[in-house]
Amino acid sequence: MAKFKMTLEYDGSRYAGWQLQKNDRSIQGELLDAAAKVFGDQPIEVYGAGRTDAGVHATAQV
Repeated sequence: MAKFKMTLEYDGSRYAGWQLQKNDRSIQGELLDAAAKVFGDQPIEVYGAGRTDAGVHATAQV
């Protein structure tokens, strides 16, 4: 399995925070959706070194 390190910057105004949510948009969910478009049916796991709350922005989040 390949591993990638990403450093993210985002405006969290329209998101329910970092962590995946069942009924809300999250940064982790958006990242998983984008990765699925790139990697297809391969299993994908996404881990963050930190989390943000709803409406919080990030600069250089790993």
